[in-house]
Amino acid sequence: MKKRASVIFLLGLFWLAFGQDYALAQTAPTAPKWFTNYTEAAQVAQTENKPIMVVFAGSDWCKPCIMLRKEVWETEAFKQYAQQNLVLVELDFPRFKKNQLPKEQVKHNEEMAAKYNKEGSFPLVVLTKPDGSVIAKTGYQAGGPDKYIPHLQQLLKK
Repeated sequence: MKKRASVIFLLGLFWLAFGQDYALAQTAPTAPKWFTNYTEAAQVAQTENKPIMVVFAGSDWCKPCIMLRKEVWETEAFKQYAQQNLVLVELDFPRFKKNQLPKEQVKHNEEMAAKYNKEGSFPLVVLTKPDGSVIAKTGYQAGGPDKYIPHLQQLLKK
């Protein structure tokens, strides 16, 4: 009887140590994938029948870009919304040498900027259909995901 109680006690400790984390991991929303190649994203968007959200960012120098990432993109609310409703593309334009992208990525980002961001705005969020046609453009909006998600939903209704 003592052995049985010890086994039950150890199983309880195991559940406390590992089981809760496992249970939480099973219920936590999956973070959406951020593509860095628009063509790949368009293929997924076509298959999943979703719009594409292209973000032009300056990750190491653009304060509103950094704020948008922290206040919206990194939140669980946005991750859950995006996972269900969008295909995400980030086209980064870092300035610091330590953050430089591979030449092929720089070329791709510049080609996409020539097509969708001729004004050179940062941050710029471009919503497109899978065929590449623009639905709407926007930028930083204060208020976190509680304001930004409805803002995106309104733009997508156009």
